[in-house]
Amino acid sequence: MERMKLVLQYFQSNSESISNGICIILALVSVKLYTSFDFNCPCLPQFNKLYSLGVMIVPPIILFFLGVLVNRHTGIMMDEWTRPLGNRTKNPAVVKYLFSAMLQRAMLAPMVWILVTLMDGKIFICAFSVSVDPTLFTGLPNDTGLDIIRIMAKVPCKEDSIFKDSSFRKAVSRYVRCYSQAIGWSILLFLIVLGAMGRLIKPCFDNHANSLQTRYWSNYLDVEQKLFDETCIMHARDFARKCVVQFFEGMREDAILQLPHPPYFIPNDDDYEDDYAHLIDEKLHGVTKQEQVDQLLDKWYYSKPELDVTRIAHRPRTCVTWQDHSGRTLYSDV
Repeated sequence: MERMKLVLQYFQSNSESISNGICIILALVSVKLYTSFDFNCPCLPQFNKLYSLGVMIVPPIILFFLGVLVNRHTGIMMDEWTRPLGNRTKNPAVVKYLFSAMLQRAMLAPMVWILVTLMDGKIFICAFSVSVDPTLFTGLPNDTGLDIIRIMAKVPCKEDSIFKDSSFRKAVSRYVRCYSQAIGWSILLFLIVLGAMGRLIKPCFDNHANSLQTRYWSNYLDVEQKLFDETCIMHARDFARKCVVQFFEGMREDAILQLPHPPYFIPNDDDYEDDYAHLIDEKLHGVTKQEQVDQLLDKWYYSKPELDVTRIAHRPRTCVTWQDHSGRTLYSDV
């Protein structure tokens, strides 16, 4: 249980970990889908190859676009690529880095599907059994009245009556499966060598300082987007709270005015309400109307602020102190 919690905490630590976890889950789902998929070859010369290549190509395309869809880097990359220039310049290296990260993660599940199908060999046998030279094997059933192409097309169908008690079908199947597994291992070896060579050679030709800057600003865009969403939620909550409080305060004032006699005792909470309204005004930064909110969001999209925090760094800090009714200090922030 503790290990499961550690794994969940790791995947929840940042967006990159979440993207890696989603891609791993998609790869496992692709393996599960293939093992649960009941592949039945048509055993017809004109359909074998078409059906087999469709099963080998179409699911990887679906998994690829699904990986692109669930990858957070996709949204960040498109936002950075399509956003107006505003007060902030664009860095093509950041967009390229995000595209590379998105592409690598999206390609994981399709490659797993292709490798699993090649290692299994059933699809490869269905697609290319017709291309095998039957003279390489003995035991070809010649008394069926079918031509060679139709006989070879029925090799993947072991329940066919023409291959009853015949070693010819097993020999051809082993032969084609060996080719399929050889291609699968070759692709896996090529990917591993390519990744290892990229890790070893890239630092020799890449500027390490530029690489660090690219990684930093790509992470910055991710963090900025999440903080913007969180700030929007807080701002919307405070704005909604103020609208609701104002509505019910108006309802209370109307109810008091409609009374035939004024109440003998009306609690005086003006100081508390003024402090509460002032606190909300500080959080809303003077934004009190829908038009102002729309203008603020419009300005953020079309004219993002430049990456310069010198004004905040040199701004004098204020002292905030919270006290209870007895005057005891509960919290102080300078």
